[in-house]
Amino acid sequence: MKHFSVAIIGSGPSGASTAFYLGKQGISTVIIEKETLPRYKTCGGGFVNRGKKDMPFDISEVVEREFYKVDTYFNNHDTCYHSNKKEPIITMIMRDAFDNLIVEKAKEFGVTLLENHKLLSLEYADEKSILKTSQGEISADFVIAADGVLSPTAKMAGWKEDTRKLIPALEYEVEVSGKDFERLSKSVRFDIDAVPYGYAWCFPKKNHLSLGVLTTKKGKINLKEYYKKYLATLEINEIIKEDAHGFQIPIAPRTDGFVKNNVFLIGDAAGFAEPITSEGISNAILSGKYVAEAFIESNLNKDLAEKIYLEKLNIKLLPELKSGVLLSKFLYNKNPVRNYLLNKYGQYFNNIMVDILHGDRPFPTNVSEKLKNKIKEKIF
Repeated sequence: MKHFSVAIIGSGPSGASTAFYLGKQGISTVIIEKETLPRYKTCGGGFVNRGKKDMPFDISEVVEREFYKVDTYFNNHDTCYHSNKKEPIITMIMRDAFDNLIVEKAKEFGVTLLENHKLLSLEYADEKSILKTSQGEISADFVIAADGVLSPTAKMAGWKEDTRKLIPALEYEVEVSGKDFERLSKSVRFDIDAVPYGYAWCFPKKNHLSLGVLTTKKGKINLKEYYKKYLATLEINEIIKEDAHGFQIPIAPRTDGFVKNNVFLIGDAAGFAEPITSEGISNAILSGKYVAEAFIESNLNKDLAEKIYLEKLNIKLLPELKSGVLLSKFLYNKNPVRNYLLNKYGQYFNNIMVDILHGDRPFPTNVSEKLKNKIKEKIF
């Protein structure tokens, strides 16, 4: 049975980034992936600049398009705000190529990739884990669950399913006429309120559109019908090709911790998607970096690694997610107070959000208190 210091389950941005940083420091690391790379991954593919600027290597070879302008519509197209930057705000990628690039970079530092290895069971004994896969067993001192929102690894390690808020989303890879593509490919577009308590998006890729709809409210909803309405809003009448993919997004972190025994959660498995835009790539990569730093700085001491990882999460990431949950409730709750504030300060709010996505300002914390003070200041 082969032994590694760290076994990473999943080859997405969080797991692959962790492997890259660990491999760079010479720590024996294996990525266990159930499929063969590159593989299609359901995702809007919008990588915001705040995440992109922290990438440790150039990703230009997998970039589909870059956008310097974001259009945000409210109240079913009645109100629109535009924000621009001199550098790209959102970079469009396809996850198959993007994820594979990070894995290949990690392999350059000696990281082992085991493809077509589905994790079947996980046992913890004598300070290490035995991982039984569809093609054999390996052992590891540490296990990192980077296998996405449904994370079978987290279930095997003892995490409960009801400790995160998961929301439904529907994404379509759509080929349209040349005329429609030319018209819709100028900027990234978000349509808040196109779905109750949610939004629709239009992300132009190299030669097709990524269109999607999501809601932040639990309950039965026919996203397909709202997608059809969004096609009408975009005035798309001819669909040449259309591939639909349903998925879930965790818009609040787990409430029962991020470490059990020697298993560490990162990315969507931990519930680290940004709650306002539901973008998960940036925080997936950031949490992967944090856990790698925790292992490196602790010299692979389990207790110290856990302590360092949780400290890193609590400095920035978790406070931002807490604020994001509150802000998303405000943004997607179409009520008179929200509409009044948007009518008065909508462009200002939109510029702030784009500044955050671009990495020009930190995500606000203590939002509830600041918002109350701002409202009092404006009223009195």
